[in-house]
Amino acid sequence: MTMISVSPTLVLNSPDARKVFGFFLSRRQAGTSRIFQKRRSSGRCSRLARRPVVCCESNPEPEEPRVRRCSPLLESVLLSGETILYSGDWKAVPDIWKSSAERYGGLIALVDPYHDPPSELTYKQLEQEILNFAEGLRVIGIKPDEKVALFADNSCRWLIADQGIMAIGAINVVRGTRSSTEELLQIYNHSESTALIMDNPDFFKRIAEGFSSKAVIRSVILLWGEKSCLSNYVIEGLTIFNYNEIIDLGRESRRVLLETNKGGLHIYETISSDDTATLVYTSGTTGAPKGVMLSHQNLLHQIKNLWNIVPAEAGDKFLSMLPPWHTYERAAEYFTFTCGVQQVYTNVKNLKEDLRRYQPHYLISVPLIYETLYSGIQKQISTSSIARKVIAVALIRISLLYMESKRIYEGKVLTRNQKPHPLIFLMVDWFWARITATILWPLHILGMKLVYSKIHSAIGISKAGISGGASLPLHVDRFFEAIGVKLQNGYGLTESSPVVAARQPTYNVLGSVGHPLRHTEVKIVDSETGEVLPAGSKGIVKVRGPQVMKGYYKNPSATTQVLDEEGWLCTGDIGWIAPSHSIGRSRNCGGVLVLEGRGKDTIVLVTGENVEPSELEESAIRSSLIQQIVVIGQDQRRLGALIVPNKEEILEAAKKRSILDADASELSKEKMITLLHEEVRTWTSHCSFQIGPILLVEEPFTIENGLMTPTMKIRRDRVIARYSDQIAELYH
Repeated sequence: MTMISVSPTLVLNSPDARKVFGFFLSRRQAGTSRIFQKRRSSGRCSRLARRPVVCCESNPEPEEPRVRRCSPLLESVLLSGETILYSGDWKAVPDIWKSSAERYGGLIALVDPYHDPPSELTYKQLEQEILNFAEGLRVIGIKPDEKVALFADNSCRWLIADQGIMAIGAINVVRGTRSSTEELLQIYNHSESTALIMDNPDFFKRIAEGFSSKAVIRSVILLWGEKSCLSNYVIEGLTIFNYNEIIDLGRESRRVLLETNKGGLHIYETISSDDTATLVYTSGTTGAPKGVMLSHQNLLHQIKNLWNIVPAEAGDKFLSMLPPWHTYERAAEYFTFTCGVQQVYTNVKNLKEDLRRYQPHYLISVPLIYETLYSGIQKQISTSSIARKVIAVALIRISLLYMESKRIYEGKVLTRNQKPHPLIFLMVDWFWARITATILWPLHILGMKLVYSKIHSAIGISKAGISGGASLPLHVDRFFEAIGVKLQNGYGLTESSPVVAARQPTYNVLGSVGHPLRHTEVKIVDSETGEVLPAGSKGIVKVRGPQVMKGYYKNPSATTQVLDEEGWLCTGDIGWIAPSHSIGRSRNCGGVLVLEGRGKDTIVLVTGENVEPSELEESAIRSSLIQQIVVIGQDQRRLGALIVPNKEEILEAAKKRSILDADASELSKEKMITLLHEEVRTWTSHCSFQIGPILLVEEPFTIENGLMTPTMKIRRDRVIARYSDQIAELYH
């Protein structure tokens, strides 16, 4: 790695420095305390062992050298010209803002209408805001490699704080405000964070008591609201800043740095691509939160390789509504800002209105949002007049048939068969699909003009909806394809920054998650032997590439469980790779990845939330009424459970609660389920998630029927596979 330096800097005994220090003192009198600490002088500086650096001394009374780590392109003005970085030669994530400001400076970068004050920033303004925030963090004492907890929800200031932390070589530790105080405290302490950036005063009040005696916090920064609201919640010895104070401190310090041509001493070093940029805590199979260490290189891989998935252009509009600490949202945002897009922040409450108002070209979200849009459209159709309803339903069915025929002759139909059909069959198949599509095409166009155009004007999404975070239901996928709204499904994990594969506009194969990203390897292995399986065979998905994490923070044992010496990440997901065919209805499907469930225990709801079922199961099994339980809910809106009841205990409980007569010998299925619902709620009330629908299972899970291991552990995947039809009906 090349290290660059040198710049004149601020020292306390220079005239310009005294002006800045006076400014700091005036801010302190206005309510900011402990914002600047004078350091003692300690002579001449030398090279640091950790990184090659260059330093200079031009003051007769030098102070102790202070390391300033920076993003080489973003803050190139402070560095010498020893190394020339070109726009796009990114070494750290914050470098992208320099490139974007140069290319799209006057274009609107972001619009945040629902915070106070509402915000609208151009690319140039956004770059300056990030630079000011970063410098403000330096002023209050945040150092390179320190952990800074960023507990806040989606907003323009979240993005600025996130990039400001990265720009000074610190590491942000991210989470949203919906998490419990206990979880946030555990993350803060485990990550060894030293400062806390949080959403607003109300959130601070909620967690203040829990953090006051159990966490060491040097300073707190409020992104929104005023700290005057916290007069009754101030913790002794804690320094609190609001967002504007950090910006002001940074702006003034940068002014002095840029205007001072003599005096001062700083050691400058550039961020390495291998440096950790962020810690993202995610649930593992053990239930304990694990801090995923993502480097600048990990995230830059996503930024540089999503262009063939989302060919965005300058001026395109995106709606942002996912939690920004979700790696999927973060990677998408970083990438789209390199394309000159306008990002509008919204939320679930305002989504419908904002879709109509802003007419976004792209929407990047989880499957639940597309399911919600689908349900809303269906409801609108069902409440129309009988004539309109009949016409709309008929045209949609025709369009579904048209698209099915179109996929056949375009060669985009999935198959696991490695051997192609006979040539004569393929010719007839193609010819028939072509004729069918030709006949249906006029009616499909009629549907576009009469029905689908109105849907388009209501939801926008004129280019594509990008879905990730969970499995996209096939009926939703097919519906939007039929009405002319392109959905592109993708797949990834927090541990892979996150995108592993995604459907490209030209290879948008329904039912798949598309081809792997560039420079990404995917293989399917046998779950027991680890042997690599051929195309079309189902097994565990493994991934290798520049986006794969460095490991779990302070957890080497967990790291070695999922990441081998060759760099292969075991995803725990079950899938297969489509075989390649040169002709036929599957000729354009070769190499796409298809997922069919999760081999590991973690459940991902359609909201994108990860749920560890073991906590719920361990709590519920304490009930004497439950013999065995398996929590389910993969790709569903809510959790459910398969329960093997203890019938004798249930019968006794029903009699005690006067649900059943004392001489009765049987309890109806409906009453049994009602009783189990009450029991489950009682035993799992302390858990973060609750169980919804219950499926009663008559036959216990045993070693003999293959539903338990020899070590008496329930084979979750086999149980779910055996009762798949009943589970589907349960969620119907």
